[in-house]
Amino acid sequence: MQSGWAGLGEQLASRLRKLDLHRQEDLVVHLPLRYEDETRLTPIGVARAGFPAQIEGEVTSCEVVLRPRRQLVARVRDDSGTLVARWINFYPSQQKQLAVGRRVRLFGEVRGGFFGDEMVHPRVRNIDPGEGLPEALTPVYPTTAGLGQTTLRKLIDRALKTVPLQDLLPEDARRALDLPGFAEALTALHHPAPDADPIALENREHPAWRRIKFEELLVQQLSLRRAYNARRAREAVVLPARQQLTAGLVRGLPFALTSAQQRAVGEIAADLGAAHPMQRLLQGDVGSGKTIVAALAMLQAAENGWQAALMAPTEILAEQHYKKLAAWLEPLGVGIAWLSGSRRKREREAELARLQSGEVLLAVGTHALIEDEVALPRLALAIIDEQHRFGVRQRLALREKGAHGLRPHMLMMSATPIPRTLAMTHYADLDVSVLDELPPGRTPIRTKLVSDARREEVVGRVRDACLQGRQAYWVCPLIEESEALQLQTALDTYAALSEALPELRVGLVHGRLKADEKSATMAAFSAGELQVLVATTVIEVGVDVPNASLMVIEHAERFGLAQLHQLRGRVGRGTAESVCILLFAQPLSENGRARLKVIYEHTDGFAIAREDLQLRGPGEFVGARQSGVPLLRYADLELDAGLIEPARALAERMLRDAPAQADALMQRWLGGRESLLRA
Repeated sequence: MQSGWAGLGEQLASRLRKLDLHRQEDLVVHLPLRYEDETRLTPIGVARAGFPAQIEGEVTSCEVVLRPRRQLVARVRDDSGTLVARWINFYPSQQKQLAVGRRVRLFGEVRGGFFGDEMVHPRVRNIDPGEGLPEALTPVYPTTAGLGQTTLRKLIDRALKTVPLQDLLPEDARRALDLPGFAEALTALHHPAPDADPIALENREHPAWRRIKFEELLVQQLSLRRAYNARRAREAVVLPARQQLTAGLVRGLPFALTSAQQRAVGEIAADLGAAHPMQRLLQGDVGSGKTIVAALAMLQAAENGWQAALMAPTEILAEQHYKKLAAWLEPLGVGIAWLSGSRRKREREAELARLQSGEVLLAVGTHALIEDEVALPRLALAIIDEQHRFGVRQRLALREKGAHGLRPHMLMMSATPIPRTLAMTHYADLDVSVLDELPPGRTPIRTKLVSDARREEVVGRVRDACLQGRQAYWVCPLIEESEALQLQTALDTYAALSEALPELRVGLVHGRLKADEKSATMAAFSAGELQVLVATTVIEVGVDVPNASLMVIEHAERFGLAQLHQLRGRVGRGTAESVCILLFAQPLSENGRARLKVIYEHTDGFAIAREDLQLRGPGEFVGARQSGVPLLRYADLELDAGLIEPARALAERMLRDAPAQADALMQRWLGGRESLLRA
């Protein structure tokens, strides 16, 4: 994208680009963080310690003192008293500015000092006697090193005079929501009147803020709905529901589909039968049965003679899917290829040849599926499990393998439920199916919070459960900074538990193990040959051992809520009562305490996701998707939830009835950054 900073100098232009400011229009919507009141003067004698104030007076002394450290100290006097001003970091030009006899205005916080009231590092300005005061509050903008507030204010003021600020919202929509005009809202935020409510401005509750937030939400909806409509205009392979293989699979299952699964299967089947590419998110809590829904979608492609591929983020999860699908589908005469980075070259080449020839229609794998040598000449359906673990490029790479240049149907799956407000904004370009009930027979999991000081008791609890015929997971702490340290902790824990539990068989699985060793350990645990499995977070998703009824998570305070919920979901998959013990170390940070409280009080993934969104904010919650979604700068998904539905409805209407206005709005806010309309 072209930068609009010709004539500004490269250094200043590069600092503006750091703030994502590329054109004059971007400056107009670069809004203040807070305000300072320079519209009034406070006599020095009545300025109160602990409060910001603006004083005006004459410099009576100014010197560089060397003790207790080098600093510039000036005294300023007015008719009511004298104030000391100190600068620990200063420039020679400041010393000139504070020459004895000069008239100055200082703005800063007053505090009690050794020589009386003082200001440390106040803002200073030379003035002429009788010079007037500003008529509006002074905005303080988000900035970056080397770009001062004065420069930024001048640039923004110039942009406000040169950029057209016409109102692009339909008048009836603006009136219905009681929103001020665009130019009026910007003036109120960049130059608030002295009588404006500073608390409403700083808390972003002022009507002008409401206008800006609504417009930002509207632009996000416009961009995502336009991407959605563009996809629906493309062609895809039509895969009608033939009810041959799919009906055979449902008949042969040892369980009945829940009504939520039946609903999702119906929605996906209808999408696959359409001539445009499906773009659907299947979300459901841990254990809600997404894999069988994916299997039925894959079979719908196969019974039409087309290929389907399922990509998972970890080897353990991909292999688990492969084994489950093979057990369900091979009795129906449907073969599945298994692709992972760890397969032997000869096996891998055989699988690739079977896929390339079209002899095998279904494939399951890790990132290995998107490598160049993998050819899927009849690919019509791509399924991505735990889609938030993949970046935009990886999702695109699988899509690019579509047959005959046609877009494959895409199904994204996630066991991290997405709160409704987030689904309506950041995922508005997807159709969403929700599995909101668990299969019958799943036992509720009890969660216990236990201090690290009681570790011996927890080891005893593991012993008792395993001697009664059950199995247990022991998850090692997450150490973000160092994979090596995390591995060492896992090895130490394995050694300590093996010693403390000599009567039990203990296994170890971690990310550095070779895939066949990992696979063998998991198979031994699944078969009941190992009673305790010490693991890093590689077991976070997809592992299904119904006999495991106890989960211990060490240093639970280090984990995110979604991870804790996923890990806890590895137990409670059979009929025995299951327990998840969260071991935590003192002292707990406020954030750590808040997360543990949420996971202790809630078992519903959607409730946990809502709390997580409040604790972390949408940017972090969305994760890898960030690289392609216009994130919100001003609107708050919780506080401004009431604006999302009207924004969505207006976006649909504008795209239909006023496309030129919709384009102008997107240009104003996104500046042609169409990379935001992504996979």
